[in-house]
Amino acid sequence: MIYDIRHITRFDYGAQVKYARCNLRLKPIDWPGQTLESYDLIVEPVGRTRAAHAEAGLAHVTRLVVDRPVRSLTIESRARMVVDRPVPMPSPSDPTLADVSALARSSRDLSAASPANYIFPSPLIPLDPAIAEWCAADLSPDRGALEAGFALANRIQREFAFDPTATLVDTPPAEAFRQRRGVCQDFAQIMITGLRAAGIPAAYASGYIRTLPPPGQARLVGADATHAWVLIWGGPQAGWVGVDPTNGIWMAGDHIIVAVGRDYAEIAPVDGVVLGSGAQKMDVSVDVAPLEEMVAG
Repeated sequence: MIYDIRHITRFDYGAQVKYARCNLRLKPIDWPGQTLESYDLIVEPVGRTRAAHAEAGLAHVTRLVVDRPVRSLTIESRARMVVDRPVPMPSPSDPTLADVSALARSSRDLSAASPANYIFPSPLIPLDPAIAEWCAADLSPDRGALEAGFALANRIQREFAFDPTATLVDTPPAEAFRQRRGVCQDFAQIMITGLRAAGIPAAYASGYIRTLPPPGQARLVGADATHAWVLIWGGPQAGWVGVDPTNGIWMAGDHIIVAVGRDYAEIAPVDGVVLGSGAQKMDVSVDVAPLEEMVAG
């Protein structure tokens, strides 16, 4: 499938902003099953950009500097992606959770994608005994890693309510777990908490899902916005496999990864420092349009 992606972030300020310095993580990374064909970044009314080093996580980072007074700022990201990713098929021969945990702890991979980077708690996803105990019902050590991860994602989808009013971007996983409500970020963080407590490498994936479903299929929750889901390391052969606890599905042809990290803080689409005295309002819109006519070729 070929997708055209348009992601617009607009900031409106209550007073003039004299200076802003931001990190943008909006350009999708190359990842197994997806390829970036083209990319454009447009900043209005003013701003200087340059490529920057990703200090953590797997992301393309662009440094944006606004050094002239503004009352509004619009950041538009446009990408064309080719996605060819089959639905994962768990097998009885898959490594067990115990096998995967041992393999990850013994890994000598020093890259940003090393499973060893994603075993332990991180600043926004700490160890939580209550979440660990709840998730453990699906994470028996002798269970196949991929099959167990998918079962946990499905239980989260069944037992938690999608409610955009229940949490904020900085709500800790424990609070969303207590409420049994939240959004995709909360569900991903809860699942990652449980997997890491069981010794399984689990990464936070940020990106997009297809806006409009194929004919006859239900619309996925999380379209029209940035989405979050979980990557599980299934051992050296399977590598990183994605599962979406918000929708209870595998990451396949409808998902586009933008960045991967230990938690949201490492791969937030936009963060930085703004010098100004007024309030700030942010609006975000995302459109992921499939180019159906190009698929046949």
